[in-house]
Amino acid sequence: MTATPIPEAPPPVPSPRRGRVPLVLGGLMLAGLAVEGALSLARSRTSATALADAPQQVLVAPARASTWQAQGRYVGRVEAWQAARLGPQVAAAHVLDVLVRPGDVVKAGQVLARLDCRGASASSQSVAAQARAIDERQRALQSEAARIGGLLDGGFVSTNELEQRRAQLAANQAQLESVKSQLDGRVLEVDDCVLRAPFAGEVAERAVDPGAYVRPGSTVVAVVDRSRLRVTADVPETDFRGMPPDTEVRLHSLATDATLRAKVSRRAPSADLATRSIHVEIDLAPDAGALPVGTTVEVFVDVGTSVPALELPLSAAKVKNGKASVFAVAGDVAKATSVPVLGERGSSLFLAVDAGLAAGALVVTEGRGLIGDGAKVVARVATSGAAQVAR
Repeated sequence: MTATPIPEAPPPVPSPRRGRVPLVLGGLMLAGLAVEGALSLARSRTSATALADAPQQVLVAPARASTWQAQGRYVGRVEAWQAARLGPQVAAAHVLDVLVRPGDVVKAGQVLARLDCRGASASSQSVAAQARAIDERQRALQSEAARIGGLLDGGFVSTNELEQRRAQLAANQAQLESVKSQLDGRVLEVDDCVLRAPFAGEVAERAVDPGAYVRPGSTVVAVVDRSRLRVTADVPETDFRGMPPDTEVRLHSLATDATLRAKVSRRAPSADLATRSIHVEIDLAPDAGALPVGTTVEVFVDVGTSVPALELPLSAAKVKNGKASVFAVAGDVAKATSVPVLGERGSSLFLAVDAGLAAGALVVTEGRGLIGDGAKVVARVATSGAAQVAR
């Protein structure tokens, strides 16, 4: 009997997972080495100094030697010496024409607007006719009274008849005077319908257009004369003694940004009962320029005498109870100091000359909230747009 040979088993196939394990282990080792290298680099770059002890970056500015003089500031207004708001005063009518617009230059007596006063004109003509009729009757009565007076001497008429003629003459005269008064009123109404410029100047306002109905007291156009201007201001009653006539003042026009010098021309002798303020007027010279009427003008007047002071930016100090707290930088250390305040003007603060702060000292303007007394700083001074390090 022949034996059947047993077939050989195939060789084992390696598992895919067994081939990935060495790769994963190698990758983990490389990642670990990279993390350890990064940590070593970070440790080498980390400063051992605490953040609180590190010098702070601050911006500084020098304190400048200057002078300080107390100054009063008031708000005034430009006003024309002559100004008129034109409109009907006795007539009420529709507007026919407005012949000017704001900015037009007008002459004295020039017609600016016309109203529709045909009713007033017809009434004026009617009253004028009545006046003429009464006047004719008055002359006839005078002649009759004269003739009766001549007949009285011859005894042809009685005294009573003459007295009646004279009484009738007086009554007629009174009626004539009444009609003439009515005629004057009607003439005023007719004249009121033509608005003329009372003086040479410029049209400041055109309040209505043709077709509008205006009543007595309404404004149709406004005219101003800017050949002579004045500035008016109201000052507190406590400053009465500081603004006498002939006091020199500085004026700053907000409309034109012009600065002028002038003197107080007049001062009211009494205060306004409602505001408790004193009215002051300042006449401007003819060469001051034609400022816009009604615009705002700042009025500055010096008070007291000028004293030495230190000038520094407002951002360099914290003011409280009349004293300014500043940080002065000496070398790389910021020292806190307190200096009496004299006042402020614009963006500058003026301090009294004090032993704790001298002219030329560098004071911190930015970064004050990050430092304290004796803090280490790195100060930068901005000069001509560039930054320099002050050590």
